[in-house]
Amino acid sequence: MGYQEDMAQAGRLIRDQDGRWDAIGAENVARMRAQNRFRTGLDVARYTARIMRADMAAYDADPANYTQSLGCWHGFIAQQKMIAVKKHFGTTKGRYIYLSGWMVAALRSEFGPLPDQSMHEKTSVPVLIEEIYTFLRQADARELGGLFRELDAARDAGDEVKAKQIQHAIDNHETHVVPIIADIDAGFGNAEATYLLAKKMIEAGACALQIENQVSDEKQCGHQDGKVTVPHEDFIAKIRACRYAFMELGVEDGIIVTRTDSLGAGLTKQIAVTKEPGDLGDQYNSFLDCEEVEGAGNPGDVLINRDGKLMRPKRLPSNLYQFRPGTGEDRCVMDCIASLQNGADLLWIETEKPHIEQIASMVDRIREVVPNAKLAYNNSPSFNWTLNFRQQVFDAWEKEGKDVSAYDRTKLMSVDYDDSDLATEADDRIRTFQRDAAKRAGIFHHLITLPTYHTAALSTDNLAKEYFGEEAMLGYVKNVQRAEIRQGIACVKHQNMSGSDIGDDHKEYFAGEAALKAAGKDNTMNQFAA
Repeated sequence: MGYQEDMAQAGRLIRDQDGRWDAIGAENVARMRAQNRFRTGLDVARYTARIMRADMAAYDADPANYTQSLGCWHGFIAQQKMIAVKKHFGTTKGRYIYLSGWMVAALRSEFGPLPDQSMHEKTSVPVLIEEIYTFLRQADARELGGLFRELDAARDAGDEVKAKQIQHAIDNHETHVVPIIADIDAGFGNAEATYLLAKKMIEAGACALQIENQVSDEKQCGHQDGKVTVPHEDFIAKIRACRYAFMELGVEDGIIVTRTDSLGAGLTKQIAVTKEPGDLGDQYNSFLDCEEVEGAGNPGDVLINRDGKLMRPKRLPSNLYQFRPGTGEDRCVMDCIASLQNGADLLWIETEKPHIEQIASMVDRIREVVPNAKLAYNNSPSFNWTLNFRQQVFDAWEKEGKDVSAYDRTKLMSVDYDDSDLATEADDRIRTFQRDAAKRAGIFHHLITLPTYHTAALSTDNLAKEYFGEEAMLGYVKNVQRAEIRQGIACVKHQNMSGSDIGDDHKEYFAGEAALKAAGKDNTMNQFAA
C-alpha cells in the first residue's frame, strides 16, 4: 500500500470511531507506516531473499552482475555503510552486508575478545542481525522524515510541482535494508543445534546462512592452522537443518552458502561411514593417509579395506586422522559438488591467497557436474594483498622473460617499490580482481570479512596520535569534523542521526502544540545547517 492509500485507509478508520480518534492525524499514521515498512525480522528475510535470488539470476545471465559486501560488527557501522552507498551510488543494488563470526567473537562476546573458534555465545549472532536491521530501518525513517519536512515546506509555499516531486520520491523510496549473509560457523553443535540457531537468525532477518564443514568443537578461523573437517553426511545433515528452518518459517527461497575449508584442512575427526564402493563416505575415506598392514594389526588400530587391502589410517596423538598431502583441491571439489547436490545454493572455498586461477581451476571442475555453480568469496584481510599481487606480477613477468633484476621477490612489500612499474601493475590487478574473478572463477559475491574492524583501529590510531599530540583539538577538528562537513557525512549532525528529529515528529503527533521539541533555535546542530 502506498503513502496516499495508507493515508486514506487510516482516515476511514479514524472516522469510524465516532470522534474518539479525531486527534489522530491520518497523514501522520501514513508517515509512521512508511517509516516502519518492515514489521518483523521475517518480513526482512523474505524481502531480502527475493532480492538475492534475483541478483543470482542476473549473475547467471551476465557475470558482470556480481555483488559485494563489507563485514560489519555493529548496527551503526552497517547503517553508515548503507547511507554511504546510497549517497555515492544512488542505489543499494548489488550491495549486501556480511556478518562475520570472527568479528562477533572478537568484538561482541561477553567473555571479551575471543579467537574465531566458536567459543562466543551463539545467541550473540542473531542479536547482531536484529541490531543491524534496527539501524537500517532507522536510516529509512530518518531519510523519509527529511522528505516529509520537504513536503510540508513545499505545501506551505504553495509549490504544487515540487510537492508532487517529493511525493513521488516518498512513494519510490529505496530502503537501506539489504541482504545479510550471516555466519553460523560450523553450526555450534549437532544438526539440532544448527537448526535452532538457524531459526533464531532467520527470525532476526537473515536471508542467507553461511555454514562451514569443520568439526564444531574443533572449529578454527579459516586462515589459521589446525582445521578439522567432517564427513559429508554430517555436513549435509546441517545443510538440511538450515533448509528446514527456512521452510518452517516461510522463507522458502532462503539461501544456504556452504563453505569448504578442505584446502587448508589436513585432518578429520572421523572416518566416514561407507555403505558401498564409490559413495560419499568411500570417497571421503579415499583421501586418508594410510599404510598397509599385515595380519590383524596392533591393539587399538582402526583398519579400513582399500582395494582389497587392509589399511591403517594414520592417527595422531590427538586422536585425529590425517589426509594425504596435496589432496586439498580434490577434496574441495568433492565438497562443493556434494553440497550443491544436497541443497546448497552458493559455495565458499576458503583459500590461502587471492589467486584467480587457483579458484577457477576448482570451479571449472565443479561446473562440469553443476554448470551454474557460483561462489561467495572472502577477499580476506588475512591476505597480504600488496605482497601477494606483487609476487604474482613478478612471477608473470619472469615467465614472460621480462627483466626483473631490479626487484627482490622476498622484499616486494618494501616501500621502496611503491612507485615502481611492478607495483603499479599489481595495484591494477587488485583493482580489477573482483570483476575478473566474477567472470573467470564463478564468483557471484565478493565480501571482505573484517574491513570495519581494521578501519576502526586505523582511524582511532590517527585520531589519538593527533589529539594527544601537538595538534590537540585541531587534530579532531581538521581530520574529523571538518572532513565530515566537506565530504557531506550525514553523521556530522549526530543528534539527527541518533533520531532526535524523528522523536520531535512523534512529540508533535502525540502532544500537538504542547510538544517540547529539541530542534529549536538553541539547538547547536543548527550550526551545521550550512
